Amino acid sequence: MHPSHKKRVVPAVAVASLLVMWQAACLFGLIPAFMLPSPLNVMAALLGDAPLIASHTLTTLAEAAIGLAIGVVLGFALAVLMERFETFYLAVQPLITLSQTVPTIAIAPLLVLWLGYGILPKIVLIVLTTFFPVAVSLADGFRSVDRDIVDLMRTMNASDLQIFRYAKLPAAAEQFFSGLKISATYAIVSAVIAEWLGGASGLGVYMTRVRKSFSYDKMFASIAVISALSLALMKLVGLLEHICIPWKQIERIES
Repeated sequence: MHPSHKKRVVPAVAVASLLVMWQAACLFGLIPAFMLPSPLNVMAALLGDAPLIASHTLTTLAEAAIGLAIGVVLGFALAVLMERFETFYLAVQPLITLSQTVPTIAIAPLLVLWLGYGILPKIVLIVLTTFFPVAVSLADGFRSVDRDIVDLMRTMNASDLQIFRYAKLPAAAEQFFSGLKISATYAIVSAVIAEWLGGASGLGVYMTRVRKSFSYDKMFASIAVISALSLALMKLVGLLEHICIPWKQIERIES
């Protein structure tokens, strides 16, 4: 089997096998239906509630997109400042790390208390969880640039801006997109967690409502949608990476 085909077939077979075993366990009564609905029941719930789930999905996607955009801009700005000013790096780096030690589920109620039940606390929570991977990956990328290249550009009278643009930014591009993939998944999950605590719409609100009615098939349907959204965003970032740094794809093919 060709390696490129193998990368697609093996994961697909693994997922299909898991679904078959799950369905068989439910079909033969090994797992009570009230504890774990079968994949077919989950699919039926997804199709039956498709219009409602779609409307809630749009809300979650809008929140995630806004929060992710702000988080990426904030993370990029912090990484640039950390690279430019050593004192700023030493002062901010432990604070950024410390901000990620507090569980998201613990911050969310406080944000709702301080900012209300609107969209603002949800956006803030998403920003807090998405800026970190971008800032850390970019800062490490900037510091990983070959010092010989920087010294060579300085001997050619290159300005700091030119060095940043033509040496440091390309060197950090791959790390940036790695961090962005992580942030993209965090954005969806953080939006759902924030919606659990209040709101008029969103997948988190939908999950809260169906949980209270013990509709676990719909719960699993919403989980499937959340997973699909996270995977789709990761694929979108991968496509953007392919467009922005094509030389990396050439290196992978040659290797």
